[in-house]
Amino acid sequence: MGACLALCSLASCASCLCGSAPCLLCCCCPSSNNSTVTRLVFSFFLLLGTLVSIIMILPGMETHLREIPGFCQGGSPLPGIENKVNCDIIVGYKSVYRMCFAMTCFFFLFFAIMIGVRNSKDPRAAVQNGFWFFKFLILVGITVGAFFIPDGTFHTVWFYFGAVGSFIFILIQLILLIDFAHSWNKVWVENAENRDNKCWFAGLLSFTILHYALAIAAVVLFYIYYTQPDDCTEHKVFISLNLIFCVIISIVSILPKIQEAQPHSGLLQASLISLYTMYVTWSAMTNNPNRKCNPSLLSLVSNITTQPSGDSTPGTVQWWDAQGIVGLIIFIFCTLYASIRSSSNTQVNKLMQTEEGRGSAEEGVVGEDGIRRAVDNEEEAVTYSYSVFHFHLCLASLYIMMTLTNWYQPDTTTQTMQSNMPAVWVKMVSSWLGLGLYLWTLIAPLLFPDRDFN
Repeated sequence: MGACLALCSLASCASCLCGSAPCLLCCCCPSSNNSTVTRLVFSFFLLLGTLVSIIMILPGMETHLREIPGFCQGGSPLPGIENKVNCDIIVGYKSVYRMCFAMTCFFFLFFAIMIGVRNSKDPRAAVQNGFWFFKFLILVGITVGAFFIPDGTFHTVWFYFGAVGSFIFILIQLILLIDFAHSWNKVWVENAENRDNKCWFAGLLSFTILHYALAIAAVVLFYIYYTQPDDCTEHKVFISLNLIFCVIISIVSILPKIQEAQPHSGLLQASLISLYTMYVTWSAMTNNPNRKCNPSLLSLVSNITTQPSGDSTPGTVQWWDAQGIVGLIIFIFCTLYASIRSSSNTQVNKLMQTEEGRGSAEEGVVGEDGIRRAVDNEEEAVTYSYSVFHFHLCLASLYIMMTLTNWYQPDTTTQTMQSNMPAVWVKMVSSWLGLGLYLWTLIAPLLFPDRDFN
């Protein structure tokens, strides 16, 4: 009897996996909008691929990856494919590149399919919001095929794709953080005013001070550990410039004219952006191939003197470091926030192709079985651009690829992974553009008073 009940339960889950997002909720999730559930499931696919990528770079995985035909030098042979990659050295980047290549192709496929979808009556909307089991099979199929791609120039070419995609995604992360800070500030200020409770203001002040304290502490540590009196000129310039830019945006955010045009702008947003800018600066400096200017975190903690540039043992790759872990946490936060966000910021909504209040806002529908399921809130118009959302996940796949491999540039000739200056400049330029973008959100209402920037 127990076995029969289990089979019936599996059959019910299988029908949900082949159905739509409302059905996928079943009894395990609270009532929600169809559009939100769909974005969460696609984000789950991305996070699942990220988890698999992390597992692939764990120590000892090279033994198992040797069993894939044609994947490693000295591994199982495959007729017509002869790979000469030493999996003891670069197995991490090779497997992560292929896994993220599969995710990028998967989301790019849906980006192309979903261009121009206006509402849920479009037949393609059914594909977007359903058939999850088949989508999972497609992702698995692309992943399996990616592991049989011959080496050649694949890794070098895909590295540059990853660098460009990550550059764009860093800007998107900053936009989402700006939006999050605006929403956070607005909600807490409204709570303080409506409830006549000054604790909300105290909370905003506390977090603002905390953000600035962390940013200032980071600057001090950067000057101490990532610069030398007679070297590391680039780092000195990077740290100084971003410190000056952060001071500028902080001052601009509290100018009377800015406050008059945007009452909800303030130091909370500027402090969070400043802290994120310092993280990007740190992340960039950790990619400097000059080891004298880029000491490992382990050497800093244990007070071990770092040897000068370029004499590290070939093939020695540090897959996990502090900036990579912080980047992974920020990535997960931004991915989930992009899936559930409902912003009132017009500028951000236009940029992310979303709009507050579009579609119906009904409560969850109760079915004949008494189960409350998600409602289709996109019968009149979609609440977000399907194609833009998938393109965002496509860029996120490239970003996670670069983050998990520490932005190392593969060199299959010497069988090593190397830090490189292009990665440093990509991150620094993205931080400058991000600061410029935030500054634009502050001054745009003053430059164009006739436009709606609320």
